[in-house]
Parts: sequence; C-alpha cells; structure tokens
Amino acid sequence: MSFEKCKYITSLLSDFDKPWFFAGGWAIDLFIGRETRNHSDIEIALYRKDQLEIKAYLKEWDFKKVVKGEFYLWKNEFLELPIHEMHAFNNRNKDIMEILLNETTEGNWLFRRNFKISYPLNSLWSYSNEGMPYLNPEITLLYKTKNTRKKDHDDFITVKDFLSEKQKEWLKNAIILQEPNHRWIDLL
Repeated sequence: MSFEKCKYITSLLSDFDKPWFFAGGWAIDLFIGRETRNHSDIEIALYRKDQLEIKAYLKEWDFKKVVKGEFYLWKNEFLELPIHEMHAFNNRNKDIMEILLNETTEGNWLFRRNFKISYPLNSLWSYSNEGMPYLNPEITLLYKTKNTRKKDHDDFITVKDFLSEKQKEWLKNAIILQEPNHRWIDLL
C-alpha cells in the first residue's frame, strides 16, 4: 500500500521548519513499512512550544482545541496542559488533521501523563524509507495504554515482534510506571 494520506501531509508540511512526526496508527505502519489497517484519521505530533508556528503555517485552516472532549475555537492563546489536542480543518478541500502537542525539556521528551517517563529528543522519531517522519513505536504504544481499544491492541500485536530488545524494555518499564496492570506487560 502507498501511504497516500501520509505523503500528502508530508508534502503539505515540507516547508514547516519545526520538528513534527506522524503519530497513532500511522506511526506504527510507517515503522513497519506497510499499511496494516484502515485509518479513520491522521494524527501528527509536534512540540508544545511550536503550536503557534503550525497555526501560522496552516494559516488557511481553522483550528479547534479539545478541552475535556469538547471542541472550542482556538484563537491565538498559548495552550498549556491539560490541553494537548487540536484539530485543523481545511475548509477548501475538507481535510482534517489532528495535532498532538508533546512536552519537552532540554534534550528530553516527557510523557504528559507522567513526567517520570522520558525519552531523549534526538531518538524520539525516525523516518520511513520514503522520508516520512514518525513517532517511534514504543512511544506510540505507550500512549495507547490508556483505555486500550481493539485497534490499539491490534497495533501492539502487529508491531511488537518488530521492536528491538531496547525498545521492548523501555516500553515495558514505562507501562509498569503508568499502567502497572496492563496486559501488554506480560506480552513484552
């Protein structure tokens, strides 16, 4: 399969000069190198500090922030935790993109649900063979441990045997800190 949605977003953001990467199920598929399931949406992640830059870059799009599961117009206020999700709408062609804000400190990514869990920024994402950036699978899977749905579990089963021992160990330790009774711990 061809990753057409991802190629479109990569082209759209080709001149955006801040780090960004695909998240969610697309990140898993880009890591594996093939589309493993249908995706109902497209999610990208970027650093919280770059939120106003993405809005300026996509100036023709409308933005809404998600607050406690509800959509609200996002003006130009700087969004702080617990807000971490925005949706961008292109009224011209009806495209929708979910944008997930990620916490960082000097040199490290921080898991927004538990700042004890971190990862070096220089290892947070990788590139597919086609040059598309994606959040590394161990980080993607950690996000999927909260309220794990069938598609999340399917993503885990699909990717777990592709993970290196180092990735499995990091993920297992992170899940133990965040969701100590999660069923994936025994599978890692």
